Amino acid sequence: MREENQSAATEFILLGVTGQQEQEDIFFILFLLIYPITLVGNMLIILAILSDGRLHNPMYFFLANLSLVDIFFSSVTIPKMLVNHLVGSRVISFAGCFTQMDFMIFLANTDSYILAVMAVDRAVAISRPLHYTMIMRPCSCVLMLVASWAVATINSIPHAVFTASLSFCENREVDNFYCDVAALIKLACSDNHLNVKMLHLGASIFSLPFLCIIISYVWVFATVLRVPSTKGILKAFSTCGSHLTVVSLYYGTVMGMYLRPLTSYSQKDAVITVMYTAVTPMLNPFIYSLRNRDMKAAVGKLFSRSSSSPQ
Repeated sequence: MREENQSAATEFILLGVTGQQEQEDIFFILFLLIYPITLVGNMLIILAILSDGRLHNPMYFFLANLSLVDIFFSSVTIPKMLVNHLVGSRVISFAGCFTQMDFMIFLANTDSYILAVMAVDRAVAISRPLHYTMIMRPCSCVLMLVASWAVATINSIPHAVFTASLSFCENREVDNFYCDVAALIKLACSDNHLNVKMLHLGASIFSLPFLCIIISYVWVFATVLRVPSTKGILKAFSTCGSHLTVVSLYYGTVMGMYLRPLTSYSQKDAVITVMYTAVTPMLNPFIYSLRNRDMKAAVGKLFSRSSSSPQ
């Protein structure tokens, strides 16, 4: 009978953000607003960078790639949630669930490594301005980006393999609006000891880019404080302020979610995941464009070009 239950686990039930129908209706409307804003905002960032020659430098090259990752990040979870709500279903197939989980781990890691590379770029620009063009050459930037995607892929594969090898019995209700790895491991009726270790190891590896970001900003502020001037401090904050805001939003929620015991996870944590899966990707374009004059000018030029084009 146990084997029959295990083999019957061909689909999972997504309980949603809160599991309460009235509140799920509110989150449906919220996601319905967030998703198109995320797509349009990040696409505008990418198009503005591509169309404006002044933005063809390492900082904006990495920003365009961050926007691309954010589009994928939101697209992996939100459309499925919206469709399920519309058709009155909470079902996701076994294959669909693990594909979603694998992409979420991969994209979350990619996001973190790109944020780390952006921090290094800013540190070099402020601390080694005379050597910046030599250090941050186009080939170096491409290699760093490829390395970010490659390491993220390597980090995601073990989670997918080990979680997919678990046995799932009668309880197939996932305490989230998407297939979160922690929620899936909790559902397993086979030994998940190795999976828990992998989850904590993955969270520790995920912290390495954050450590790189901290070191980069210590380097930045040490450089600024060596030659204290109001102009230099303002330039440092102007250059790094947007990035620090994004890092705080992203890492604050992700690390708060996964750097703790598995037994403490519950339905309430789904609300936390909304922040880094939906809200942060939506806010990133606004944070970077509103605090950056060159970006605002490029977006404005993009709009004026489209409005002046012949109908």
